[in-house]
Amino acid sequence: MVILNPEIDERTVAPSLDKFLKVITADGGSIENVDIWGRRRLAYEIQKKNEGIYAVVNFTATAEATQELDRQLKLNEQIMRTKVLRAEEAIAMIASEKQRADERAARKTAKAAKA
Repeated sequence: MVILNPEIDERTVAPSLDKFLKVITADGGSIENVDIWGRRRLAYEIQKKNEGIYAVVNFTATAEATQELDRQLKLNEQIMRTKVLRAEEAIAMIASEKQRADERAARKTAKAAKA
């Protein structure tokens, strides 16, 4: 996942990401999906900004290519944050978030039933 500066034009997000993703393809990796979520409100302020442009990229690559991609993204001033996860870790995180949300909903339902 990449969070870009909200001051850049959203139409330039995909071409600028493609420049970075050439690191993956040059090393023999593959890009499965580039999903640009667009401008979203941040959970907390980053670099005195309350919004960012989110993009999620699914790719397959070697560890070295992934580290080089992350390094290059962090060096760019337009990139506010990056997060690289293995697919297994991401799936586990999503499952735990869903479980927490389900437990929260069950507690709300139980609380409403008592009232």
